[in-house]
Amino acid sequence: MLARLSDRNPVLAPDQLIGEMIPPTMFDEVSFDSYIPDPNEPSQTAAVNAARDFVARASKVRAGGKKSFFRKSAAPQGIGLYLDGGFGVGKTHLLASIYHAMPGPKAFATFGEVTNVVGALGYIDALERLSGHSVLCIDEFELDDPGDTMVVSRLLTELTARGVSIVATSNTLPGQLGEGRFAASDFLREIQKLSSIFETIRVDGPDYRHRDLPPAPEPMTDEELERQAENTVGATLDTFDELVEHLAKLHPSKYKSLVDGVTLVCVKDVRPAPDQAVALRLVALADRLYDAEIPVSISGVKLDELFTPEMIAGGYRKKYLRATSRLLALSRFAEAND
Repeated sequence: MLARLSDRNPVLAPDQLIGEMIPPTMFDEVSFDSYIPDPNEPSQTAAVNAARDFVARASKVRAGGKKSFFRKSAAPQGIGLYLDGGFGVGKTHLLASIYHAMPGPKAFATFGEVTNVVGALGYIDALERLSGHSVLCIDEFELDDPGDTMVVSRLLTELTARGVSIVATSNTLPGQLGEGRFAASDFLREIQKLSSIFETIRVDGPDYRHRDLPPAPEPMTDEELERQAENTVGATLDTFDELVEHLAKLHPSKYKSLVDGVTLVCVKDVRPAPDQAVALRLVALADRLYDAEIPVSISGVKLDELFTPEMIAGGYRKKYLRATSRLLALSRFAEAND
C-alpha cells in the first residue's frame, strides 16, 4: 500500500523545533569563498565584504557577553545586517555563509518559519530559547501580514537587547510587469525600534522582475501518477482534498517533519485552493518541499492554476508567485527523474 502524507502525524519537542532552524540542504556547503561575484556588479563584492565584517563583529558581540569567573557580564547589544536586492543575486547564499561562519548556537529560518516557531512555542518560550544564540538569520523577510510583522519586530528587538545579532534578506520572485521589490526603506520603517542597528547593503544583479513564470507542465492522468508513485521508493500519494484536510490539522511548524524522508510527493485531483487559509498552508508546504528538494507530481489542474487570479491580485501576491515558481521547479524535477 502506498504511503500517504495524510497518515503522518509528526510530534516535535520544543528543542527539536529550534534545532530544525538550519539552512536548507542545498546550502550545506556554501561559503563566502564559493560566492562568485559578478564582475559587472561591484555591489556583490561589497556585499561579501560586508557579510565577512558582520561575522567578525557579531562574533565579538557574543564573546563580550560571556560570564567571567568573577562576575556575570550583561550581553552587549546585538548588531544587524539587511541584504537588500532583487531575486537571484545570491542573498540566501550569503545568509547561509554567515550562518556557517558564526559560532553556535545559531539559527536560520525563513520569516514564515520564525512566525511558526513563535506560534508553536509561544512568544516567551521562543524568546528564551533563541536568546542564547549568536545570530538569527531570517530569509525572505515579509511585510504582507501586519500581525506577523509586529510579533517578529518585537522578538528581534528583545533578542538584540540580549546580544543576539540579526541578518535579514528579502526576495522578489519572477513576476509580472510592475511587481514591486521589497525595499530597505519598507523594512526599516516597519521595524523602527531596530533601524538604528541595521546596516543596509544593496546587492544588485540582473533584474528578473519582468520575466514571466515558465509554463506549467501538463498534469499526469491518475493512472500515470499512481504508476509513478508505485515505482518510486519513498513516494507518497494523496488526493488533494485529503492533503488539504490534513494540513489544516497540523501546525505549519510540523510541515518540515511531515515530508522528512519522502522522495516524491504525488497529489491526485489537484484543484484551485478554495480559500485563503488553504492557499497559505499550501505555500508553507511548498516552501518545505523546495527546501528539501522533493519532486512533486500531480493530476488535476496545472500547478499555475493552484492559486486563483483573485488571490494572485491580493495582498499575498508575492507568496503565491513564490510558491507557484517553486512547485513548477519541483514538478520539472519529477519529470526529469521519471
